[in-house]
Amino acid sequence: MRLYIAEKPSVGRELAKILPGPVVRHDGYLVTKGGVVTWLFGHILRQAEPAEYDARYRFWRAEDLPILPAHWKLFVAKGCEKQFGIVKGLIARADEIVHGGDPDREGQLLVDEVLDYLGNQKPVRRILLNALDEKSMKKANADLRDNRDFFNLKQSALARARADWLIGMNLSRAYTLAARRAGHKKLVLPVGRVKTPTLALVVRREREIEHFRSVDYYTLKAVFAHENGTFTAQWKPRETQPGLDREGRLVDKTAAEAALRAFREDPREGRIQSYQKTKKQELQPLPFSLSTLQVLAGKRYGYAPQLVLDTAQKLYEKKLTTYPRSDCEYLPTNQFGDAKTICGNLANCGDQSIMSWTQSVDTSIRSRAWNDKKISAHHAIIPTSVPAKMERLTQEEQNLYHLIARGYLAQFYPVHTYDQTKIDVLYHGERFAASGRTERDAGWKVMYSKEKKKADEDEGSALPPMKKGDAVHFSRGSMKTSATKPPVRFTPSTLLAGMKEIHKYVKNPEAKKQLKDVYGIGTEATRATIIDDLIRRKFLKATGKKKYLVPTEQAYLLIDALPDEMTYPDETAIWEDKLHSMSEGDGTLEDFLAGQIAFTKKLCAKAGAAFGLAGGIAPRQVLSSASYEPTASRCPISRASRNPAAGRQTVSSASYTPRRPARPSTVAAPRQSSAPTAEDWAELGDLFGPPAYTSRPRADKPKYSAKPMEQMKRQAKGGAKPADADKYLCPHCREGHLRRIHGKNGVFWGCTNYPHCTATFDDAHGAPVL
Repeated sequence: MRLYIAEKPSVGRELAKILPGPVVRHDGYLVTKGGVVTWLFGHILRQAEPAEYDARYRFWRAEDLPILPAHWKLFVAKGCEKQFGIVKGLIARADEIVHGGDPDREGQLLVDEVLDYLGNQKPVRRILLNALDEKSMKKANADLRDNRDFFNLKQSALARARADWLIGMNLSRAYTLAARRAGHKKLVLPVGRVKTPTLALVVRREREIEHFRSVDYYTLKAVFAHENGTFTAQWKPRETQPGLDREGRLVDKTAAEAALRAFREDPREGRIQSYQKTKKQELQPLPFSLSTLQVLAGKRYGYAPQLVLDTAQKLYEKKLTTYPRSDCEYLPTNQFGDAKTICGNLANCGDQSIMSWTQSVDTSIRSRAWNDKKISAHHAIIPTSVPAKMERLTQEEQNLYHLIARGYLAQFYPVHTYDQTKIDVLYHGERFAASGRTERDAGWKVMYSKEKKKADEDEGSALPPMKKGDAVHFSRGSMKTSATKPPVRFTPSTLLAGMKEIHKYVKNPEAKKQLKDVYGIGTEATRATIIDDLIRRKFLKATGKKKYLVPTEQAYLLIDALPDEMTYPDETAIWEDKLHSMSEGDGTLEDFLAGQIAFTKKLCAKAGAAFGLAGGIAPRQVLSSASYEPTASRCPISRASRNPAAGRQTVSSASYTPRRPARPSTVAAPRQSSAPTAEDWAELGDLFGPPAYTSRPRADKPKYSAKPMEQMKRQAKGGAKPADADKYLCPHCREGHLRRIHGKNGVFWGCTNYPHCTATFDDAHGAPVL
């Protein structure tokens, strides 16, 4: 018996339809004359939780970190037990198995992990389903491959899953525990290998915007007359021109006005210093990967990445487009012969623009998209040979199908050709530059009229014919005032583009060069989910019509608590590159995980210092040398804040306002000893607070000692001598004085104004670290 294992029930049903009938339905599988088809529900096995390795991990303790499984465990996911049992029984009866997971990294793993979990020794073939139309599926079924060819793809998926577990489980615990030791009793800091640096992109962008200061700058333009016509050129100041900023912009208005006056003076004759006319061409744009489709749909229609993915999945399941979770923008040459059929179907699809464009296609044109060397397990997203009827689709489906169809038709249009002209004018010893373009053949750009118009405006209008050495006459000049603009906030679609083009955001200049060609962080299938999850968990807020992403206070707190290794994408981008290399056979699972374990150990060790600042976390300097402090109007994050009525330490992350520039002296040095424990705070309460916190009703006011200083002298162990009683004024409240306290977890300094002031400070050689 041949057993097909599909990734999901919908794919299983389509598989059964292409096999010799009849199809007989059973509970959890279908029987045909060509084999039995069953299915999974995505990952029906889950990774073990820490407590499933050792019961002591049910409690979060810093001394247990890092948790490093010697042997990785899997368990059947809740709700999947019945289907797992069906699949297990069918595998036992099968003679041959056909792996029908999606043609990507995760699709490879989720079937392989079931086979490995059950110790399967039977031969396994692989069917690569890039589309669900009958023709494509029959072609794929006739070209089954040995599943062992995809071993490296499975290993890279395993490496990704285990790395995510190591980082997420260990660092989330490490930094949450560090926060709680600092008094944030209810705070949880979730750390993710991809999610955290993605969130940090938004936090850094927001801080750049908040610290941005707009500057006016001035550009001068001149209209020159040539015997063949007039043209406009812009002044290009020399580097030595007074009034230029570091970007080469003229920011001195007086200098700009003086230059304009000088240009208006006689003599008004100039010369063409250089004249270049070059024939250029723009190749057809490549068809879509999921990311490029999500970015364009976001710009064109305002669609969120997750909506684009969900809609593309629906089109795929309706057999109208190919596999949506593709990171590839190329097409296999064996599908070139389908062009006439697909274009013929598009001619009757009901989309007026698409139907008109099909009239000019030339299916003999072979664009750069047809390249077998660029194809891995899947190819670009294109229409299938199944005819589409637009009136039967939702508005979102129509819009996405329009983009996908246009991208496909562009492959059968000529390249866009034009003449690019650049000239330099020498006038009054200064250089003026102008550029223009003259279209030769619109080619594929006839389908991109709006984009074409903007490109033409950017390039400038056509210039009159001329040659080097020709005379020109200055007719008039003008000055334009512009202002520098802050960076634009991310939207979900531009953040997704940032995740894909992550080399632009890495911290290390050398890494930036190396990572230019990597596949970004996250995968085509996960990027949208990651962004959605950050919004759902209230780390980001989508605001306004364009859904600009703004970080919440919780986001600032998390990013400021973590070291650069987790908040900058350098490490994650390099890991993604290694995972991609591993899928191609370069690198091993063991070596990759060894690096992840070393990284995890390093960051666990750093966790203790993350909250070692008196008065809270110091936000990292992300834009300039300016430091930050909590605002005076809000209570800063201190070691702990006690609710006197309840007798508990409570700190809200809402009290954290990390964005105000601070005086450097207000930030204390990192703590050398551990933060005060609950026992320490109880002792401090005995010294400076009420005699005891009992089951007193919350409405009752605590009765503070009338003479806390006398009480401290009697009870404090090894405290400061009376002569030093007023030596250290509390820098937090500026009312009480600091006293040295022997706590259960070491020596620290507290304020005599407790509990009105909860500031504590480290001890260094008998003095508070201020």
